Amino acid sequence: MFSPVPAGRSARAGSRWRVPVAAAAAALLGGLALVAASPADAATTLGASAAAKNRYFGAAIAAGKLGDSTYSRILTTEFNSVTAENEMKWDATEPSQGRFTYTNGDRILNQGTSMGAKVRGHALLWHQQQPGWAQSLSGSALRNAAINHVTQVATHYKGKIYAWDVVNEAFADGGSGARRDSNLQRTGNDWIEAAFRAARAADPAAKLCYNDYNTDGVNAKSTGVYNMVRDFKSRGVPIDCVGFQSHLGTGIPSDYQANLQRFADLGVDVQITELDVAQGSNQANIYATVTNACLAVSRCTGITVWGIRDSDSWRTGENPLLFDNSGNKKAAYTSVLNALNAGTGNGGGGGTSPVDTSASYALVNRNSGKALDVYNLATTDGARITQWTRNDGNQQQWQFVSSGDGYYRLKSRLSGKVLDVYNWSTANGGSVVQWTDLNAANQQFSIQEIDGYVQLINRNSGKAVEVQGFSTADGGNVVQYDDANGTNQQWQLAKIG
Repeated sequence: MFSPVPAGRSARAGSRWRVPVAAAAAALLGGLALVAASPADAATTLGASAAAKNRYFGAAIAAGKLGDSTYSRILTTEFNSVTAENEMKWDATEPSQGRFTYTNGDRILNQGTSMGAKVRGHALLWHQQQPGWAQSLSGSALRNAAINHVTQVATHYKGKIYAWDVVNEAFADGGSGARRDSNLQRTGNDWIEAAFRAARAADPAAKLCYNDYNTDGVNAKSTGVYNMVRDFKSRGVPIDCVGFQSHLGTGIPSDYQANLQRFADLGVDVQITELDVAQGSNQANIYATVTNACLAVSRCTGITVWGIRDSDSWRTGENPLLFDNSGNKKAAYTSVLNALNAGTGNGGGGGTSPVDTSASYALVNRNSGKALDVYNLATTDGARITQWTRNDGNQQQWQFVSSGDGYYRLKSRLSGKVLDVYNWSTANGGSVVQWTDLNAANQQFSIQEIDGYVQLINRNSGKAVEVQGFSTADGGNVVQYDDANGTNQQWQLAKIG
């Protein structure tokens, strides 16, 4: 069956590279891994060096500063991720109830997209920067408005945001480890869970993060967050990552890395989301320590600094960023770049493998937001592979098994069988099914990276795995087709557990 590109959608959108992983220079972004560059090949920018370690290095940016030539030059040269500083917060996106405005948020998105960067959404719900109308609500009225806000904003940006800070700063300072008293908390203790569930329903492909400050070491506050994440994971509440703001002074907790690791051990990614460090003789060393900690924790997916130049920082007078007021690189910049180039961190299992072969993944289609699924929980040879609303059931969990030479089989956790192009077809529309693992060429796939998503290219046919006809329905057929770089051929790898 002909699989067209719908009107208005480019068949060749975004940069990409093929991955013959047997070569030591092979690499992927967004959940995949890369070997370190040799000193002679060391990257010369933060984003390029982070990418070489399967991570991003990003900046929080303001739409109003994009016209500043120095600001934009540094942004586009140095960073491979952007976060909206204020433009996607509640007061900015829903200034009056039920009336949404995305002009400046879209400017941030478009800036990130134009430079091939990941885009982090910040933040769907927070006790600060609420519009006046929301501040005047309470109880069920506020709860309903908050969940509607999450749904509407996440839906507007569906398929375009790498990760959302779904909830920001919901835990109290001090030694209690308890939730912060806020108008949102007073709607009921389940408000955070409700927000995460609404965000998952609105955008199944986005990583969903909880974000907070003063959680950088093991302390009462970080342990309160840890206990919430552990509870969420045990009950199937959708949470994919935890953000550590890391607004640091002239020191850093000695257990910074250990704290990141204990969260990662819960089965979530960790991200440094708002890094800045007070000026002083230790500034460069602290930046290097944070960078090395992220490289040492395989599930630390990236670092974001909260601004570009010291003059852009919210910490007036503390000069806490990597570039001075004039845009010159500081010693802290050099320490970060050196740490990135010297590091050997490879997220997702390390080594030269582009995926963690010990992990299970959900494969979420970029076009539909639905997950690759063994239809009707079948365990037989020849059973259909379809897409279905993501639920992380065993029929949606896949393990990558190396066949060597950069090819992998995808093994179903439910059936133990692998993805297979039926009857060795080389035709467009050839059915993708499951079959007993024979390690045959029609069961082997190479991986291509496209702007944080992957394509699966069959070794036998050279065609890409796609959702047929750009279907967005549950049960949409999964087939092979000529590689057109369509969004229905792109999949997000979401680690499970």
